[in-house]
Amino acid sequence: MAEHVPRRRRTLQDVATDVGLSANTVSRALRGQSGVSEATRERIRQAAERLGYVPNVHARSLVLGSHRTIGLVITNVSNPFYAELISAIELRAAEEGYHIVLFLSEESPARELAAAENVIQSGLDGVIVVPVQGPTNPWRQVARAGMPFVVVNRRLDDLAVDTVATDNYAGAHAATAHVISQGARSIVMLEEDLTITTIHQRIQGFRDALTEASLPCDDSQILMVPTRRQDRVVLPWQAGDAYRMTVDLLSRGHRPDAFVVGNDYFALGLYRALRERGLRCPDDTFVVGFGDYPFAEFLDPPLSTVRLPAAEVGRTAVELLLQRIRGDDPPPTEPILVQPELVTRSSTGV
Repeated sequence: MAEHVPRRRRTLQDVATDVGLSANTVSRALRGQSGVSEATRERIRQAAERLGYVPNVHARSLVLGSHRTIGLVITNVSNPFYAELISAIELRAAEEGYHIVLFLSEESPARELAAAENVIQSGLDGVIVVPVQGPTNPWRQVARAGMPFVVVNRRLDDLAVDTVATDNYAGAHAATAHVISQGARSIVMLEEDLTITTIHQRIQGFRDALTEASLPCDDSQILMVPTRRQDRVVLPWQAGDAYRMTVDLLSRGHRPDAFVVGNDYFALGLYRALRERGLRCPDDTFVVGFGDYPFAEFLDPPLSTVRLPAAEVGRTAVELLLQRIRGDDPPPTEPILVQPELVTRSSTGV
């Protein structure tokens, strides 16, 4: 069962009310000052831990009012989707008088944990998070502390938290259905090997489109491209990995009618592998990407791709977070899925 997210940050007064003592006594106990018995000190400590209360290093600012500052935890700023997302969040937050503090996780659980701890202690008004989805979930503690936060792009199914994401399932389904409508019958997908919900959703959209068209779909048609996100901070993907996997596929005598790739960078490597084998796109095979990054329309041939609504995702996330910060009635915690757009160009014969 998903854990309930408190409506607001836990305060010193919450702890005092819970144990039936004054806020002054609770404050002295938590700061280790004299005049509080050990038994009472322990009872206060346990109550603070149970409630998720964390002493705020910016307590004076909280007394005076809001910091008007929002945290933003992103996995990789060189990802064009996240670059646009950051810009949209910053612009919308600025319209409401809020500043942004950026934290980078680089898909590292350790860095994500450090970011979560900083978020709790920094006195931010709220935080927008792209979770790593690693073996642990540090955002549980943020939720217990009452910090308003919104998850974007990925999901945390064990927390009842507001989520805004691109409908990756719909995007992959539309891309696959498009090449099927163009006559493709044998189709291969190139995807990242990260175990995150966005990739799972794209793979499912690919599978379902094939099944609905009564076309074969087995694991051999889904090639998981090694990602460099966990050991590189420059680019989230490497076109060379997709190139090598495509060369290997073609060298084994398999030439699909179409390729659906999880991001446009993979298409760069795929195009090169096709050219080296004397194959032409779209005459010999179709290619459709994901992302509609700035270079997509300038490739030869221009790349059909799924345009991601990063700006809309960002603006929607800010709106939800501000509702939480203001203490408005909580919006539905069902994920909000923003629809992508299939952009057709010459790589699929259109």
